[in-house]
Amino acid sequence: MAPLKITPPILNSANPWCTTLEQLLELYESAYSGAITTRTSLLNGFPHNREIHQFTFYDPTSHDTSPPNIDQAGKPGDTGSLNTLGYSPIPLEDYLDFIKTISRSLPSRPEGEREHFKPVVISVTGSAEEVVSCYKLISSCQRDVRMVLAMEINLSCPNIPDKPPPAYNSASLLTYLAALKTEIERQISVDGTSAHPHTGHIHVPIGIKTPPYTYQDQYNGLIKALKDSAYAEPEHLPCPITFITSCNTLGSSLLLAPQVESSSDGQSHEVYHRVLESATGTGIGGLAGAPLHPLALGNVYTIKGLLFQHKELEQIQIIGVGGVEDAAGYGRMLAVGAAAVGVGTALGRKGVKIFQEIGQELAASAT
Repeated sequence: MAPLKITPPILNSANPWCTTLEQLLELYESAYSGAITTRTSLLNGFPHNREIHQFTFYDPTSHDTSPPNIDQAGKPGDTGSLNTLGYSPIPLEDYLDFIKTISRSLPSRPEGEREHFKPVVISVTGSAEEVVSCYKLISSCQRDVRMVLAMEINLSCPNIPDKPPPAYNSASLLTYLAALKTEIERQISVDGTSAHPHTGHIHVPIGIKTPPYTYQDQYNGLIKALKDSAYAEPEHLPCPITFITSCNTLGSSLLLAPQVESSSDGQSHEVYHRVLESATGTGIGGLAGAPLHPLALGNVYTIKGLLFQHKELEQIQIIGVGGVEDAAGYGRMLAVGAAAVGVGTALGRKGVKIFQEIGQELAASAT
């Protein structure tokens, strides 16, 4: 599989701040990032409800929080985030229309020192059958746009009731990989093996977004599914995965805030309430930002090391995501083996200028 070229190797992760066409255009126009990612979408959209699907930024030291669902909120120390969000309310086909709009706005050739237009990573989810349908739509769209498209399968969201992340289960993950491998063979048999004139890829690159792994058996399950897919029918095709996005938010996390209440005897006392609402009614959601950074580094380092132990998997790239908000965090991700670095919480806190800040920090440190 041809590698996904992201230059410079930094992009946004799939998150609330890459939902609309306006947000994606602003991200695409940034000279300081090498690709963009769309918010995770379904074929028919997700029933988003602001009353139960929420996010907040918070200070990891004091646990003081910003108001829910406010972009670029909070104080400078609010480097953590918690969310009870699901997926995008916008269907996949609308995102493909957004990408066509961006493609039509491109100049005749890449500007500056770029050798190619910025790739677009389209984040999707659903059942294995639905993800194959997503892949067909994205592959069809690739013929109509000038930038490389890639598909990231989000198999790791912790906020969907009664639907545990498939990437925690080796057999479930293999179901997706085997179905996609069959679809790739179908596309090759229909379209031939010649590379796409704009992208140079024989087919749209595929990635998986993994949850935070916390013990060895979870890593072993990931590697087993990837290896098994390499030898599954059709055997003449390799593992269908080009990249792994590691990692998503850490579930089972809760923020509480104090509130002064009066009791029946007129006395005031402090009571703790959950900061966010959620679909489960508990306020429990996914942890991200600075508190996740050490775990994210450990995931990238461990997965990269395991991939190198297997020749059939060693070409898989890793996009490292989790708590990166400055040049130092970016450097740490590259140091543990990431081919590119994703930014989420810091994008929500600072907007697209976060990429310029990191780029300028890197330039200053190089002089």
